[in-house]
Amino acid sequence: MSYVLDLTCDLIRRRSVTPEDAGCLPLIGGRLVSAGFRVEHLRYGEVDNLWAVHGTAGPTLIFLGHTDVVPSGPEASWQSPPFEPTIRDGRLYGRGAADMKGSVAAMVVALEQFVVAHPDHRGRVGLLLTSDEEGPTNLDGVRKVVEHFRAIGEHIDWCVVGEPSAKEQLGDLVRVGRRGSLSGTLSVRGVQGHVAYPEKALNPIHAFAPALAELAAERWDEGNSDFPPTSFQVSNLNAGTGATNVIPGELKALINFRYCTASRAEDLRARTEAILHRHGLDFALDWNLSGEPFLTPPGGVLRETVVAVCRELCGIDPEQSAGGGTSDGRFIAPMGTEVVEIGPVNATIHKVDECVALQELEQLPQLYRAVCERLLIGA
Repeated sequence: MSYVLDLTCDLIRRRSVTPEDAGCLPLIGGRLVSAGFRVEHLRYGEVDNLWAVHGTAGPTLIFLGHTDVVPSGPEASWQSPPFEPTIRDGRLYGRGAADMKGSVAAMVVALEQFVVAHPDHRGRVGLLLTSDEEGPTNLDGVRKVVEHFRAIGEHIDWCVVGEPSAKEQLGDLVRVGRRGSLSGTLSVRGVQGHVAYPEKALNPIHAFAPALAELAAERWDEGNSDFPPTSFQVSNLNAGTGATNVIPGELKALINFRYCTASRAEDLRARTEAILHRHGLDFALDWNLSGEPFLTPPGGVLRETVVAVCRELCGIDPEQSAGGGTSDGRFIAPMGTEVVEIGPVNATIHKVDECVALQELEQLPQLYRAVCERLLIGA
């Protein structure tokens, strides 16, 4: 019997599209209560969160994950139903198999096995899960739980995030940090009019074009030894009435910075607005900072432990990277917590026919348990 495979399949069958949990957290919470964990269900708005902890005092190691998944897209495009776990050619298929119900199941199994083998371990070991990681705002997930933790004086020393991090095989890449994400909703105001009489109108598309060119060409920073340079992207640009003979009165653009520790959010905002003002634009810009960059530096206890476990169990010296997008680790790191991400191959996440290799799925609980034993037992 494969405990991790069985639990992963049970989770995949639950249509937990953000922010729905579809019963994943009560299932997991019940198992951890039976294993001797103290479990709290923290609900904020429409979002369910679970906090489970074993032990009473000393250094605290937690595992962090999410039960929600992105929509499947057209189900007819899948070779097998997205919410019916299916095994083919050594892989488990289903929405969330890699991102990240496989990792969640592995964490649960690893924690169950760890506390049975080491009931009197030093320190505390815990699991924090949310049903709101894939959503656009993450307002009531881990972000809200951290606010609660700060209010009650909860401290976390080490956090292992189970996001799919590997490129080709489990253990080939460990994420030791993430870039920050700063988004903006930009409105550029013009004057609507007839295209045949441009002198009587002001086209916001034409007005914004030179500023956009400057923004796109700007070198925001040079990056550093841990992060690539900060990037600027426009993810959406919209204007017009739908008629070919009308100059629009307004343009809207969605912009985003993925920025490193060489820049600060307030400086990026100020420089962006300075460029827009320099081009004489009539604009409004609404900013949203969804997370600051974070880094667990070389020599950190957790970082060195996870790298050593990858070498021993996976037979590979992992790349240590701070690239990629972002994760809920960005809310934990500001607590003064060392954060490292290690999970399965991410090649199929958010795609049709998402899958995880069965071999990797079976290895994950061993990897997570080994981290527990090295940090809380000294094994």
